[in-house]
Amino acid sequence: MGSLAPSGRIDTEHFDVLIVGAGLSGIDAAWHLQKHCPAKSYAILEARDAMGGTWDLFRYPGIRSDSDMYTLGYGFRPWRDAKAIADGPAILSYIRQVATDFGIDGKIRYRHRVVAAAWSTVDARWTVEVEHGPDRRQASLTCSFLWMCSGYYDYAAGHLPDFAGIDRFKGRIVHPQKWTGDIDHKGKTVVVIGSGATAVTLVPAMAETAAHVTMLQRSPTYVVARPTEDSLANTLKRRLPLGLAYGLTRWKNVFLGMFFYQLCKRRPARAKEIVLQGVRALLGPDYDVGKHFTPRYNPWDQRLCLVPDADLFRAIREGRVSVVTDQIDRFTERGIRLKSGTELEADLVVTATGLVLQLLGGASITIDGMPFNAAETLSYKGMMYSDVPNLAAVVGYTNASWTLKADLVCQYVCRLLNYMDRHGFRQCTPRIDDPAMGRLPWVDFSSGYIQRAIDKFPKQGARRPWRLYQNYALDLLALRYGPLRDKAMVFSR
Repeated sequence: MGSLAPSGRIDTEHFDVLIVGAGLSGIDAAWHLQKHCPAKSYAILEARDAMGGTWDLFRYPGIRSDSDMYTLGYGFRPWRDAKAIADGPAILSYIRQVATDFGIDGKIRYRHRVVAAAWSTVDARWTVEVEHGPDRRQASLTCSFLWMCSGYYDYAAGHLPDFAGIDRFKGRIVHPQKWTGDIDHKGKTVVVIGSGATAVTLVPAMAETAAHVTMLQRSPTYVVARPTEDSLANTLKRRLPLGLAYGLTRWKNVFLGMFFYQLCKRRPARAKEIVLQGVRALLGPDYDVGKHFTPRYNPWDQRLCLVPDADLFRAIREGRVSVVTDQIDRFTERGIRLKSGTELEADLVVTATGLVLQLLGGASITIDGMPFNAAETLSYKGMMYSDVPNLAAVVGYTNASWTLKADLVCQYVCRLLNYMDRHGFRQCTPRIDDPAMGRLPWVDFSSGYIQRAIDKFPKQGARRPWRLYQNYALDLLALRYGPLRDKAMVFSR
């Protein structure tokens, strides 16, 4: 990890940039850094023993994207497969192929978990403490710029409510985040607790071989069906150069996504009716769509769930899947007793009950010896934090593909690094330029996984550059083409 200096001490390895996380965002960051800042030295620190992040961690049946691959894919590497809604292994293969093709895989240090990072203004550098290897040895590295690409949830464990009587259940209980290859659901009666993206993925996939699957939800979620393949995209790929076809499809999907999101916000009643009309058409006039697929909130107050080729609705029609909307009273030896008095028997219970959010990979951050308290900061342009020098974090959109925002953040960070080099600056620090400016929650979302952690995350301000708009077009103008110098960004030598 270091070399022996003449004095006998161990010199700490130094990099211009350290990237934390070798998932979708980390590989994106590395490609942009190599392309636009080729003189910069860098390494990628990955806590796990494989690249891929989310797409390597999650192994549950049916794991797939809930964004189309023309926007979830990288802007610089066209998606070649016919399926626009891709499964997890295909996405993982795509990420790994990009890393291999551009030599990024050789920059990854596996089993390097970042536990702390300390900024020194005097030295204008970060000292990053890591645990590495199977015995979790302690080591230090330093860098001039720290780039966090570790996502925003805890890889160690998902959210599990405190269910009464859970220890009485004689069957198996598993959280999707902890899925292992020995879990067998063939011919078994399964209850999946949840109604979000994971649940609507798991349920139809398990129903292919299970005796029966019940999706048990406390409240419904908006669910929309889309074809697995994008027919226009596949036509364009046959008739145009691949890069051009990919770019046109990407922009088509960006605009369609933005249009529907704006419709949901400006005319929620109309958007709601469009979604529910689609569900009724797929489930038939006798199905109780009002009870099982009509949430109390408006579309895009929480994420919409996507089902490819209407697989969930088809499984319900065919009787392989049931949806039960009720509350859990307690677990029993044979299954789950509901508040209504009904008991759902099960051999296997899957708790698709959500994620645990975690900022900056859970690392402890200090600035000149003072602990970083995220809740007291403002998010600058959705990627940096007030009074935190030389650090950027990639966090994707809640209302669109993660990679759309990741690409923009990567481009901005590279512009920022090159600007600092041209002008001889060693530090860039966002500073709140208006102490009286109003503060808003980090994101305006009512989802449980957001609300459980919202008080621990940075706030956003009432105006630019502290406002998070969740709008790709606005971010494109600001991050790719907007000025690097503003009243809030302080550069120093």
